[in-house]
Order: sequence, then C-alpha cells, then structure tokens
Amino acid sequence: MNSFVHKTLVVQLLAHGTGRCPVLAHLSYDADDPFAVTAVFAHDGRVLARWRLDRQMLCDGLERPVGVGDVRMRPEAAGLWQELRLEFLGDARPDGGRHHAVVLAWAPAVAAFLRETHRVVPPGRERLPVDELLAEILSTAE
Repeated sequence: MNSFVHKTLVVQLLAHGTGRCPVLAHLSYDADDPFAVTAVFAHDGRVLARWRLDRQMLCDGLERPVGVGDVRMRPEAAGLWQELRLEFLGDARPDGGRHHAVVLAWAPAVAAFLRETHRVVPPGRERLPVDELLAEILSTAE
C-alpha cells in the first residue's frame, strides 16, 4: 500500500487591494509522519510558503473554527460554494506587526485529500516510532 498522498489544488490567496489571487497549494501526507500534512504554496514556479499542518486540525477546520496560534482555520460559505479559510501568521515585520496571509481552498477538494490520508493511516491509528527515535538520539549523543 502507498504510504504517501499528494494533491495539488488551485487556491485563492487574499491579497490586500487586489482581492483574490490564484496560487497552487501542494498538499502532501506521509505515513511516516502520520499527524502532519505539509502545504506548499507556489506561484509562477516560486515557493511562497511552506507550512506543516496538524491533520486533525485540518479535518476539524472543515467543520468549525480551530486554531489559536500561528494557524487558524474555519469553514466559509459563499452561496453553494464551500471553502476552508486558512489564516497564517508569519514572522515579525519591521513595523512591529506580523506577516499575515489568508488562503481560501475549495472545501470538498481538501476533504477528498483528507479521506485519502485516512485510507493510508486511519484516525486514531497513528503511530510514532518513539523507541526508535530515542535510540537514534541516544546513539548520536555518545
């Protein structure tokens, strides 16, 4: 069975003054890191940002507002169009504020991606190789 899931979506970056700007979101999931989804946002062949997201938080964000730190998600509807709103707070700016990005993704596409990840590692069946990780850390400490 394949332990890797990848999906590329066209999402909308909300840009101040210009409205929505389409960018690519490359979502990937690897069973070796079962709690995380990596999202790489790109435009014109350039990587704009890379975020590691909690898979369960992404699932929950499709249903209700979640997140209190640098990443926040919530469902958003525009008529029949269902979206997932992702808000990212980045590094500090020289003026003392923080960089802030808002991305809107088509919710059914994100849900389909998550269903594929659940086929690879069902929720509640995630496993981290803690013993192997500790052995590796201790072996390099000598």
